Amino acid sequence: MNSVKTYTLFTEHDIYLFKEGKHYKLYEKFGSHSVEKDTHKGVYFSVWAPNAVKVSVIGDFNNWNHNDHILFPRTDESGIWEGFIVGLTWGTLYKYAIETGYGEVLEKSDPYALSWEQNIQAASQVSTTWYEWGDKEWIQTRWKKNSFDAPISVYELHLGSWMRKEEDSNRFLNYREIAQKLVPYVQEMEFTHVEFMPVMEYPYDPSWGYQITGFYAATSRFGAPQDLMFLIDELHKKGIGVILDWVPSHFPGDANGLHRFDGSYLYESEDSRKGFHPDWKSYIFNYGRNEVKSFLISNAMFWFDRYHADGLRVDAVTSMLHLDYSRNEGEWEPNIYGGNVNLEAKAFLQEFNVAVYKEFGNSIITIAEESSDFPMLTKPVHEGGIGFGMKWMMGWMHDTLNYFKEDPINRKYYHHKLTFASMYMYNENYMMPLSHDEVVHGKSSMIYKMIGDEWQKFANIRVLYVYMYTHPGAKLLFMGNEFGQTSEWDFTRSLDWDLLKYPIHKGLQLLVKDLNYIYRYESAFYENQFNKDGFEWVEADDLNNSVYVYLRKGKEKSNVFMIILNLTPKVIDYKIGINTGTHWKVIFNSDDERYKGSGVSPEILEVQNVEWMRRPKSMNIRLPPLAGIILQKEKI
Repeated sequence: MNSVKTYTLFTEHDIYLFKEGKHYKLYEKFGSHSVEKDTHKGVYFSVWAPNAVKVSVIGDFNNWNHNDHILFPRTDESGIWEGFIVGLTWGTLYKYAIETGYGEVLEKSDPYALSWEQNIQAASQVSTTWYEWGDKEWIQTRWKKNSFDAPISVYELHLGSWMRKEEDSNRFLNYREIAQKLVPYVQEMEFTHVEFMPVMEYPYDPSWGYQITGFYAATSRFGAPQDLMFLIDELHKKGIGVILDWVPSHFPGDANGLHRFDGSYLYESEDSRKGFHPDWKSYIFNYGRNEVKSFLISNAMFWFDRYHADGLRVDAVTSMLHLDYSRNEGEWEPNIYGGNVNLEAKAFLQEFNVAVYKEFGNSIITIAEESSDFPMLTKPVHEGGIGFGMKWMMGWMHDTLNYFKEDPINRKYYHHKLTFASMYMYNENYMMPLSHDEVVHGKSSMIYKMIGDEWQKFANIRVLYVYMYTHPGAKLLFMGNEFGQTSEWDFTRSLDWDLLKYPIHKGLQLLVKDLNYIYRYESAFYENQFNKDGFEWVEADDLNNSVYVYLRKGKEKSNVFMIILNLTPKVIDYKIGINTGTHWKVIFNSDDERYKGSGVSPEILEVQNVEWMRRPKSMNIRLPPLAGIILQKEKI
């Protein structure tokens, strides 16, 4: 006897939108929901499995029996199975037993489940996203903090390895324990935002969260959904934004996941040239299928809506947009125009950006992790763009790190690696990343990418950070980079916080804090960061001295700063062209003893009425070795 009763949360309009790929809040309908019918309390289940012969709910409540609780197929050709089971409540463990047309019975976790078990079975759990939020003030005013003319300095972290309880079997901190440690730290360090590597449920720790099985579930490694909400809430109360990594590019082939969900290629493309990722051995979403588009866009909405995320950083956009990504000739099929652009993925990303910005306005940010020169990623869709708010500036990152690996004596041959970004830095709205990808897989830690002995390594990384924080664009720094983590990032253990007992590491941390402060509170460094009014070269071509000089300018004409980078390990008395009537004072020196530098003071030695660098006057200034200094134009 079937113990399932008829029930539905879907209206005819819901079904229409779902079939059209225009339903953007499917999490309100699909999955498991605590409901009441005819005075009986229980749980409503619904799942999309159009090619299934039979779908039943199995779980700890029926001893995982395939025949006791069979769902009803809808008769509207939507492919949805649904039903109501009396007596179930929050905490119930369940899966769907899906009988295919080939006679298989697949046991699948719920694609819309809000919570999953942490074991091999990885069952879904009837759960809720109810939470009493305390961040109303943040939500009402966050558009100011997330706007293009606001400072955006992001601290990227992996929740499982930022800090662990080493004295307690090296266990994870839970979300609430992380909140106690992380919120005051981010606040003290003056970062404006955090970015969490994927918090969505994933089965395999070495994937770092990028092989997601539970797209709507906060990973239970660190607690319940409400515990993650607590962490986000606490960050918001202190004025800190939260960006989440989001992976709509692919999913793993786990038996209980999305792969061949109902025995057919439902979420992925059946053609392996489009549906299988050769690098990650995972499956690529079928962006041409309407129901899949609704699933993914609803998922983005879900994290903005239910978890109050301020931004989504979209992973692996390059792989989504290019049919030939990581494929040899003959392993991919051109689009209808003969090109290599995945037109369905492009249309999906455009639709995603239009949908979330329409729903939440400019109070949120979408960020593309994209490493090619694909055009107009951050331009509006109605102008032919993809509609992202920002794009990672991968070219800047590669050029900069390659430059700083070079011995100073040879840097004159690579001088324009640091100036090249100014040729394209306003083509898109850029975020400048020094991310987790640069400190794994044998690439070494950030500090050990620097050339020279210990003094030179720390001097180089300090001036690198000055360059980064004073260059136009938003900023992103991976955890550990702020204090000079010496080992590569290891997801199985905590950062080496003990390094902070050494003055040189503490000095680097203090430098990052002070640079964050300058970036946040001196508007010349952010209010024009995405337009050409905010930057001007004074000297870009001094190859022999490896010196760079540029201006950062705010909206007020008098709000100007001069940045000078000396990328050789010698003290230089240097002549710089200045305009008539301008007076400058040094406000920051990366070689200061405060940061455990050598303590050479950058003195302005002389001002002359001598034309220099195409400017009517000049000043001579002593430049500390391997240092970045910031001068402020004094208001007379």
